[in-house]
Amino acid sequence: MPAEAAREAEAAKIPGLSVRLAAAAIISDVAQGGHRLDECFSPQAVPNRLTGLDARDVALARSIATASLRRLGVIRHVLGELLEKGLPRQAGRLEYTLIAAAAQLLFLDAADHAAIDLAVRATKLEPKTGAYSGMVNGVLRNLARRRDEFLEIAAGGEYDAPPWLAQRWRKAYGDETARAIVAMHMQEPPLDVSVKSDAADWAEKLDGVVLPTDSVRLKTRAPITELPGYRDGEWWVQDAAAALPARLLATKPDERVLDMCAAPGGKTAQLALTRAHVVALDRSAERLKLLAANLSRLDLRADIAVGDATGYQAQPFDAILIDAPCSATGTARRHPDVPWTKKPGDIEALAALQSKMLARAALLTKAGGRIVYCTCSLEPEEGEQQIGVFLRRNPDFRREPVTTADGVPEAFVNRDGDLRTLPSYWPNEDARLAGIDGFFAARLVRAA
Repeated sequence: MPAEAAREAEAAKIPGLSVRLAAAAIISDVAQGGHRLDECFSPQAVPNRLTGLDARDVALARSIATASLRRLGVIRHVLGELLEKGLPRQAGRLEYTLIAAAAQLLFLDAADHAAIDLAVRATKLEPKTGAYSGMVNGVLRNLARRRDEFLEIAAGGEYDAPPWLAQRWRKAYGDETARAIVAMHMQEPPLDVSVKSDAADWAEKLDGVVLPTDSVRLKTRAPITELPGYRDGEWWVQDAAAALPARLLATKPDERVLDMCAAPGGKTAQLALTRAHVVALDRSAERLKLLAANLSRLDLRADIAVGDATGYQAQPFDAILIDAPCSATGTARRHPDVPWTKKPGDIEALAALQSKMLARAALLTKAGGRIVYCTCSLEPEEGEQQIGVFLRRNPDFRREPVTTADGVPEAFVNRDGDLRTLPSYWPNEDARLAGIDGFFAARLVRAA
């Protein structure tokens, strides 16, 4: 029996150990390997860390991994305080075993003895870490004893974002707003849906509230697929900020509309609901399968095209929506892996790609037609600066400012007339009902 399989068989004999091993491995895959957290929990994940776990264990593994990544900065700081000589070299997944256990001790409702004992057992199972089981036991017991001290440090928020990102946000938005952004990223995200009709009626049916932008924010924690209207295709999950760019395009029946980078299809559904003739373009055939399934459930229609947006050729369109690939730093609350898998150089590379997509869209837009460009990024290079450069290069385009007549709160419109939402917007005493993803969108019109 291979060593890995032997360890899995041994772990299966101890209740709760397999799920802790899976969580630590997934944290490693994300923080060290650059994998996306959502992809780690996909049935197609490679490597698949969830083999043999039932649904309840998978949910627990996700809870541990999410809490670990959401508070990764402060957890690493705390462990640094406790490890006088630092982490041993060549110690396999020792750091991630400690991180998973620390997340349970500090931020999850886990019994101290269980979290510590299972971390020690996990350490003993791996040849590279077995010699450090005593150290793990001592570090975690000290952490538990000093929990109040460390929770006070955590409450300060100083370590909750990578320094390079925190510095960027301070420069772009000021110290106070940057702190508010990071603080909101530490909260469980809300669940918003876009509805086909009568938001107030669906808010009542779904135990939710209607937001100023007409999205419905749910209070329930029930499984999505079991909620009224899901199987009937009456609504779909979509953050309230993500629902705004398609509305800004204001498409009309029978207009030819291109949705660049369309998958997984929330914005495509919005466009199709207006009875426009929509082409949903994406370079990923697999992601387009998900889009097709979503449209089928919603009983909506769009032409699906697989292709690279930067080289796409077609007859000119009345309207184009560019939901451009980006650093996604505005979605860190929903995707806590984002700050720890991105690097400063990624933003420059993504900005270059976004520029190419805008240039292609300009060629595909009819005279008098319009473009809405958007990203779920907080970085000016992917938003405000991108549009400034585009307008200088394309004098036949002008900005059409966003206004409250578009159903957008005044606070969401920046001084240039573009949409800019921040995670700290929409405060609420109930943190689960507060906030919104960080988004940028600009509306551009070509001269007639």
